[in-house]
Amino acid sequence: MNRAPLAVLRLVLAVTVAVTIGIQIGDRVAHDAFDPAEYFSYFTIQSGLINVVVFAVGAAMALRLRRDTVLFTAVRLSALTYAVITAGVYNLLLRGVPYEGFAGLQWPNEVLHVWVPIAILLDWLFAPGRPAVPWRALRLPLIFPVAWLVYTLLRGAATRGYPYPFLDPATAGWGSVVGYIAALSAFIFGLAALGVLHSRRAPTRA
Repeated sequence: MNRAPLAVLRLVLAVTVAVTIGIQIGDRVAHDAFDPAEYFSYFTIQSGLINVVVFAVGAAMALRLRRDTVLFTAVRLSALTYAVITAGVYNLLLRGVPYEGFAGLQWPNEVLHVWVPIAILLDWLFAPGRPAVPWRALRLPLIFPVAWLVYTLLRGAATRGYPYPFLDPATAGWGSVVGYIAALSAFIFGLAALGVLHSRRAPTRA
């Protein structure tokens, strides 16, 4: 199967995510509301930058290879879990919650929290050339979220600024914070396990 159309779609998605983040930054700069330390501390933004790289590399791989490598597919699995958790947290916990800071344009939030996760899920399910992922790949998806949580809690303790209200011990309480962390970690691990299982039962043809 010619994977050139897949390469084009992945490249379009990489550009879409990058441009959306760029427009959001530009909107904040124009309103004198851009704080790089705050903006780039959001899980959505950091995982969005990961998505740009994954889509771009995936586009190049689709042009050069008949099948994605196992390592790249394991990284795609990680990006899939981050996308689903981003969409879930935003739509279940944060949508409609009053935001005290600069709101700005709303459509970039919809793109990053809704449409990009859908695109990543569809890419995982249907893109040709996805190999089976070994079970040992389950170690990979948790590395970035754990590192992000450590950074977020340390930065929050130093600055009293947390990117999400459910991670702020002053308002949510440590019991609630620990509960959210445990639940999200379990969800990421479970979602990654489902992704591995699906890849092993239904690898897509090259």
